[in-house]
Amino acid sequence: MSGAESGNARAQCPYCGVGCGLDLKPPAEPDGSWTARGDRQHPSSLGQVCIKGATVGETLDRGRLTTPLYRERTDQPFTPIDWETAFQILVRQIQKVRAELGPQGLAMYGSGQFLTEDYYLAQKLFKGALGSNNFDANSRLCMSSAVSGYARSLGSDGPPCCYDDLDLADTVFVIGANIAECHPVLFQRLVKRHRKRQDPDELRVVVVDPRETATIGIADHYLAIHPGTDLVLLHGIGHLLLKQAAIDHSFIEEATEGFSACAALLQEWTPSRVAQLCGISEEQLQELAQLWGRSRAVLSLWSMGVNQSAEGSATVSGIINLHLLTGQIGRPGAGPFSLTGQPNAMGGREAGGLAQLLPGYRAVAEPTHRAELERHWGLAPGAISAEPGLDVWRQIEAMERDQLGLWWVAATNPLVSLPSLDRVRAAVARCPLVVLSEAYVGTETEAVAHLVLPAAQWSEKAGVMTNSERRVTLCSAFRAPPGEARPDWAVFAELGRRLGFVELFSYGSSAEVYDEFTACTRGRLCDQGGLSHQLLAEHGPQQWPFPLGTPPGGGVSRLYTEGRFPTPSGRARFLADQPLGLAEPPDDDYPLVLTVGRHLSQWHTMTRTGKVERLLAMEPEPLLEVHPDDAELAGLREGGLALISSRRGSLTATVTITRRIRPGTVFLPMHWGAAQATPCEANRLMHELGCPISKQPELKAAAVCLEPVDA
Repeated sequence: MSGAESGNARAQCPYCGVGCGLDLKPPAEPDGSWTARGDRQHPSSLGQVCIKGATVGETLDRGRLTTPLYRERTDQPFTPIDWETAFQILVRQIQKVRAELGPQGLAMYGSGQFLTEDYYLAQKLFKGALGSNNFDANSRLCMSSAVSGYARSLGSDGPPCCYDDLDLADTVFVIGANIAECHPVLFQRLVKRHRKRQDPDELRVVVVDPRETATIGIADHYLAIHPGTDLVLLHGIGHLLLKQAAIDHSFIEEATEGFSACAALLQEWTPSRVAQLCGISEEQLQELAQLWGRSRAVLSLWSMGVNQSAEGSATVSGIINLHLLTGQIGRPGAGPFSLTGQPNAMGGREAGGLAQLLPGYRAVAEPTHRAELERHWGLAPGAISAEPGLDVWRQIEAMERDQLGLWWVAATNPLVSLPSLDRVRAAVARCPLVVLSEAYVGTETEAVAHLVLPAAQWSEKAGVMTNSERRVTLCSAFRAPPGEARPDWAVFAELGRRLGFVELFSYGSSAEVYDEFTACTRGRLCDQGGLSHQLLAEHGPQQWPFPLGTPPGGGVSRLYTEGRFPTPSGRARFLADQPLGLAEPPDDDYPLVLTVGRHLSQWHTMTRTGKVERLLAMEPEPLLEVHPDDAELAGLREGGLALISSRRGSLTATVTITRRIRPGTVFLPMHWGAAQATPCEANRLMHELGCPISKQPELKAAAVCLEPVDA
């Protein structure tokens, strides 16, 4: 449906990667808001939606950008300009940078808020036409360790499971994921099943987390491990599975490689050693290994707590190791299942939306992959650079060295979400032209921008999103963009034409862009060659792989059901990675570990959800959670102020004393940036060190100290 006059509209929720379907009703009054409820026909969410999705209609018209804005220096006020002037500024600076610094002087930082069509044309513009692979996205901060972990162990990205597996598993192993608040619709699905079980063995839920989140409410087994010991725990489980002979020898022999080296490593991780490092009892470890070994179907769920780690990729492979040991993959109810943090982070991965990727689950470093895309795009051989682009932190470092002449941020707010924010601000201040494509006024990133482009958001442009279970949904353009706001894909196409690539960027609609994208996925793991806007509009969301000729509803629910994997040998790989622990462990000067996370009521940097009064009322201010033992040592009191300091800076927050967090660990929510009424820039304290494989920062742990503040 294309507008309010068509009645209700359907779309995928623009928040977490669960991908709930929304049924949206136009306002009854001219100045009213669209109302949203769960779409009962959507196969992923079955009519369920969380409080953020239910209130999204209230945000569509509040504080919107409606015209391009420009200023030469960031200490000047913005001046409204027209799109013609905006494109002239962009073309002039891009040509100047290419002449003086080369293509490597251009960089873009995109978002899981993009539709797939936006993502795809950004890749074609930067990696194809302009010859710069410096396109990265905020998926680097949430999902890149899952991407690299899947690729290392299974040969390619792509979760092998589906949401129906929540109903079929007899053990659900949740590690590093607060699904109650970050993926609430999936959590409620588990809650309902947990309540209805007649025999505890029908469903056992294990939760591993240093902090007792709301997810603990359905845990049959809870392990409050020390931060940074996830991989140690996984190796300890593997050690006991080997000792108990609870492994699937035939699956290992027929479908895997690397078992011997992995088994040798696991032998080192004895129960006593693992229990001591993790801060749990040997009995807890034994119980968990026995549960895994006797389970018919184990489903592992993880998210930021695993991915945002210096050993994130190794931990993902550690999870997969356990599934390979026991043959728990490629069948109903079983498998390693990463829960995506953003609505279209999966679609971005399919479209090549990280600095080392190309569309269709291809890699920049692979010559045949570059050649395939060059032919698909009609480019000369060698047009795509063989050098993987700069991930977002290396983009920051490049600005520190004056090596970027243009940094374009689109549909994200890195001046809240990146680590070491003071360093980020100083680096960005050196860039000659910072461009921001944004739907809302007054974000923290707007404060460092020179050129601001008003963006049509998901309700105002047609395109697709892919959720965590590989299900593709067509999102309707059900209202007109405000003022002069334009879809991102249309801006990229217009800029491409103005730069001289007219034939490459002549599109009449986003449906044409999508058709070109799906054509480049044919024959790949993420094959969507049989999908189109028309098919999705007529038949609803579909799961990939969905090759040409697939009938509606004929997509694949689970990957690797035949025990064959997209590796050169066709076998899944055991990985033998030694645990390294935290990148910045606590010490005498900074004796506590700060971890950050999300609340149910808010979404990332509050750009949209911060405009809804009832959401703000649920969590009125950011609170520092401290264990009573740590509060006593630091002289803190309930409701008092604490100064939280790391090696990168300090901030203050109100204290709440709770036993729901283990001693030695403190917690802050990550939502409240500098533009909020009660700012609490948690990421100012976090370091930029990260996983050497995925380049994902360890945003879940930094060493800090506390002291009371006299009010």
